[in-house]
Amino acid sequence: MSEQAPSTADFFARIALLEAAVSARDITIAERDEQLRRERAEAALRIQRLQLQIDRFNRKAFGRSSEKLGQMRLELEDLETDFAASVPDIELPIVADTAKVRVLPVRKLNPNLPRKHDVREPSCACCPGCGGDLRAMGEDSEEMLDLVAQAWQVMETIRPKYSCRTCDKIIQAPAPVKAIARGKLSYAALAHIMMAKWGYHLPFYRQAQMMAAKGVDIERSTLARSAGYAAALLDPIYNRIREIGRTRTKIHTDDTRLPILVPSAGKTHKGALWVYVADDRNSGSQEPPIAWYRATLGRAGESVMTELAGFAGTLQADGFSGYNQIYKGGAIREAACLAHLRRKIFDVHDSQPTELSTTAMAGIQAIYRIEEEIRGLPPAERLAARRRRTRPLVRALRRQLMRQGKGLSRHADIAKAFAYGTKRWRAFNRFLYDGQLEPDNLIAERAIRGFTVGRRNWLFSGSFAAAERSAVVLSIIETCKLCGVDAEAYMADVTERIQNDWPASRWDELMPWNWARRQEMPLPLAA
Repeated sequence: MSEQAPSTADFFARIALLEAAVSARDITIAERDEQLRRERAEAALRIQRLQLQIDRFNRKAFGRSSEKLGQMRLELEDLETDFAASVPDIELPIVADTAKVRVLPVRKLNPNLPRKHDVREPSCACCPGCGGDLRAMGEDSEEMLDLVAQAWQVMETIRPKYSCRTCDKIIQAPAPVKAIARGKLSYAALAHIMMAKWGYHLPFYRQAQMMAAKGVDIERSTLARSAGYAAALLDPIYNRIREIGRTRTKIHTDDTRLPILVPSAGKTHKGALWVYVADDRNSGSQEPPIAWYRATLGRAGESVMTELAGFAGTLQADGFSGYNQIYKGGAIREAACLAHLRRKIFDVHDSQPTELSTTAMAGIQAIYRIEEEIRGLPPAERLAARRRRTRPLVRALRRQLMRQGKGLSRHADIAKAFAYGTKRWRAFNRFLYDGQLEPDNLIAERAIRGFTVGRRNWLFSGSFAAAERSAVVLSIIETCKLCGVDAEAYMADVTERIQNDWPASRWDELMPWNWARRQEMPLPLAA
């Protein structure tokens, strides 16, 4: 029996089955391709994010303020030294045409430095050629910077006794009041130790080694206790600085980590050191700049609320979420830091520049160029310039952040940078409506940078009391620095005045911006 030939319907059915199978296979392949594409995109995004993190770490490790740059500078110094040693001094020939000779300017040394005059007279009193008399016709002088080595000396106070020939009454000058009872360190020595510890971040054991090299045998523990006693005398100045600072209308603040040792536990608290700066010199203010620090056992917004209790005005700070509760009451307004937004965009732009990041960086740089031009002008003039020149740049930057940020993946770093700006735009925009405000918080960052650099010399603060003591002395040193005052001389003089019962009603006379070195006064007699 012969097989029946397939009908036309069977052919069409088989074709339909094959087409369905091919279509299903195409769908599966398309789904797999889509999944692979997503995985590749996610992998590329992760690679980009990791590369940005690596670039940030490299920038922190090998940036301008790092040891890498220090090594490059040392290499340059060695090359310059070798060049100077290998090339002898060359006397330039005398040129008749003086118009062609380029006279190099002579740089004068600081006229405020102490000077020692060394007059070199000729060895002969008469003319060596004819024996005639000499007459003065002027002089030549040149300056050289000399170094007088630091020398420790013993200051022995001798108080002679006198008796009256008539009544036998004994007369003697009173003993000077010491900073520390039975102490062996003068006020100047204590100020030097405090400045080295908190101003230059030299631990006490290093200071003890340096003093031993000069023939001074003193224990590290003695230095620590003595500096603590002397620093306690500065508490009234510190408290008064805080009181005056809270009366200002604008304060900058920032914080950094401060590990604090837990007593008898061998562990450290995650403490923080906060800085508060009131400095309106950029807006032409004549009020003296003020800076003070506070140490806390944690990093929370409650610490700032407690410190700024009673303050009403504008707080310029970064985007730390702990500040949010401070702004809820309405008494304190938020002013954001444009430098933080610039850094976030620059981190992306420096590694993978795009048209978006390039345009954003150019806009921010244009804003800062205007700020450089109007720095130091009164608030009204600064405000007028910002309304006329800066506001269009800020609006264009916002349009770019809002419009172009929507088309980016929310996981992209440039999108995160844009989102940081758009979420806090009202705070970023506030300096356009107040000529006293700054576009960033660099004033506070500069005040805390010295501490973050010096923190490399130690691991932690030994106790919370020690952290508070550091905050006191750092406040005095930084305020003196802002006011152009020698902090070491200031602490030596002020601690002595306070120890000699300076009246509390005259604390303002001892503030760094009012301080003047006193003249030596005759000692009163003591019966």
